[in-house]
Amino acid sequence: MFTKTLFEFLEDLTANNQRDWFAENKSRYVDDVQTPGLKLVADLAKPLQKIAPFIVANPAKSGGSMTRVYRDTRFAKDKTPYKTYVGMHLRHEAGKDIHAPGIYLHFALDECFVAAGCYQPESSALAKIRAAIDQDAKVWTKVRDDRKFRETFSLWGDSLKTAPRDYPKDHPLIDDLRRKHFIGVSPLSRNQVLSDSLVPTIIERTKAARSFMRFLCESIGVPY
Repeated sequence: MFTKTLFEFLEDLTANNQRDWFAENKSRYVDDVQTPGLKLVADLAKPLQKIAPFIVANPAKSGGSMTRVYRDTRFAKDKTPYKTYVGMHLRHEAGKDIHAPGIYLHFALDECFVAAGCYQPESSALAKIRAAIDQDAKVWTKVRDDRKFRETFSLWGDSLKTAPRDYPKDHPLIDDLRRKHFIGVSPLSRNQVLSDSLVPTIIERTKAARSFMRFLCESIGVPY
C-alpha cells in the first residue's frame, strides 16, 4: 500500500503548491499517492461487500472513490491549486440521487482518520434523521452509546446554536437534534496508514460503525 513517501510528497506539495512544481513532480504523485490509493480502494471492495454491501469502493481513476488532487478555486479565497491531503469517498450506492451516509478516508500531514455517516446532509435528509431520533429515542441512544462504536468513533461536526424548528429547547435529546452533521470520526496514526494491515483496520472500523450507519440509512429510506 502506501509507504513513507506518501507523507514526504504531501509535505513537499504543501511547501510548493504551484502548478510548475506539480508538473515536475507528477510522477511522484502517481507513484506515491494515486497508484497505492487506487489499490487501497480496489482491495476494500470485496470485504466491504460482505459487511456493507451498499457502500461502493470504486477504483476508477476518474469519477471513482478517490478524490481529485486538483482544488476547485473558483469561489475560494485560497487559490492554491492542489489538495495537500488524500481523500476517498466510499459512497452509498444511492448517493448519486440523494445525500446518503457513507465512509470517508482522509490522510493528511496533520491528521488521518476514517469517518462514517453524513457530512452536512441536505435539509430533507437532515430533517428525516432528526425525526427518526425524536420518534425512536431509545433506538438512537442505543446506537449512539454502543460500546464498540464509542470506543472507536467520536461524533463530530457543527451544531445549531438553538433548537431546530419544531423541537422544544428542553427536548431530552436536544444536543443530538441540534447537530448539522451526523458523522463519527476514528483517528488513524501514520503507522496504521503505512501498515500492511490498513485494509483490515478500515474494515474493523466500518464494522464498529454498522449500527450507526444502519440507523442513518433507515432514517432517510435507503438500505444498509
